[in-house]
Amino acid sequence: MKIVIQRVKNASVEVEEKIVGKIGKGFLILLGITHNDTKQQADYLVKKICNLRVFSDENNKMNLKLKDIKGELLIVSQFTLYADCTGGNRPSFTKAAKQEQANELYEYFCKECAKNEIPVQKGIFGANMKVSLINDGPVTIILEH
Repeated sequence: MKIVIQRVKNASVEVEEKIVGKIGKGFLILLGITHNDTKQQADYLVKKICNLRVFSDENNKMNLKLKDIKGELLIVSQFTLYADCTGGNRPSFTKAAKQEQANELYEYFCKECAKNEIPVQKGIFGANMKVSLINDGPVTIILEH
C-alpha cells in the first residue's frame, strides 16, 4: 500500500458536479493498493495515520494527532500511485490491484479508520473525481507498507 497524507485546513471530493465527501481540518488520504496488499498492512497504516503527530500544540510544535484536534479524514482511492513510468512516457498501471480486490481493501481501510472515532468521508471508488484541498503547512507525508 502507498499512502499520500496531506494535512489540510479543508478538503472535498466531487463526482459529476456533486460533492460526495467533505472535511474540515484533518488529513486528505490518497490510498494506492497493489496486488499483494493485505488487511494486516491496512491495520498497520490505519494505526500509523491515526496516531501521526503532525498538528501543532500550544508551543507550535508538531505534537498532536487527529483525535487531539477533533480532525477528520477524507480517503480517496488512487490507483495512479502505482504508476510505472520506467518503460517510456506513458505510465503502466499493472502494479495496481484489480478493481474488486482494491475496492474491498479500500472499504476495509475506511471502516478501520472510523473505528478510531475519527470522522471519515470518502470518494467514490473508481469514479472520475475532482479533489480540492487547502494544504496546511504544507505538510505532505508518504507512507508505504
